[in-house]
Amino acid sequence: MQTGQPSQTALGAAAHRAVHQTLEGGVIFADPFALQILSDEVRAGLSRMAGDPAHRPMRLFVAARSRFSEDTMAACVARGVRQIVILGAGLDTFSLRNPHAGQGARVFEADYPATQAWKRERLAQAGLTLPASLVFAPVDFERQGLAEGLAVAGFRADQPAYFQWLGVVPYLTREAIIATLDFISGIAGAEVVFDYGEPFENLPPTIRANVAAIAARAASIGEPWLSLFNAAAMAELLQARGFAGFEDVARAELARRYYGALGEGLDAGPGPHLVHAKSR
Repeated sequence: MQTGQPSQTALGAAAHRAVHQTLEGGVIFADPFALQILSDEVRAGLSRMAGDPAHRPMRLFVAARSRFSEDTMAACVARGVRQIVILGAGLDTFSLRNPHAGQGARVFEADYPATQAWKRERLAQAGLTLPASLVFAPVDFERQGLAEGLAVAGFRADQPAYFQWLGVVPYLTREAIIATLDFISGIAGAEVVFDYGEPFENLPPTIRANVAAIAARAASIGEPWLSLFNAAAMAELLQARGFAGFEDVARAELARRYYGALGEGLDAGPGPHLVHAKSR
């Protein structure tokens, strides 16, 4: 991303979540704040996004990955986890909807300082009150250790935690990804859900050009895709970090679990993956 500027891809993900609410009734993932957190200018362009069928695959994936993550999160809270870390939070609204606050679950939002400042401004403009359970932790993932940034915010590395890390991994270097996974795997009782993309050559010709165009647009605004993985390479990476176990959910399986009739006619071949990993 460009220095001092908020993430435009984070804004795009928020727009997809909002269109899912208006066009599809939030049937995969309900988010009552998805529209409210957006500016009037962005909301004005949502009808164009809704009318473009090319956006449907990404929109459904964005909704499903949030659903998968928050379902996993709820299971963690049920077993006693009280620290929730949203890595690269963007305009994610979980902290505003946190159903676990009454159980003492705190939400730490870690993001680039400029993106976080932009989000706080949007919340203020929308008249949304910051919940007492929310803690902001500004972190530049390429230049600052996640452990340091979270510790300053009051995170306890000696207590279990759930990490939501969505829409971030492709934009990081391999070194930054490994450092983050090393930190998470070193916390006893930690779990993480993140997504990653496969190399372009794995994709069928019918969708390869579209995905390449998405990547090109991201690069043009200063947010290039830096890291893509084959499933076997990702499994090796996680095993080397010492995770006790992990589940890699490919796009076809995600569609089977969540899309229902909304997935009719979509190509279910190679594409983005979701990973759920548990530390020892």
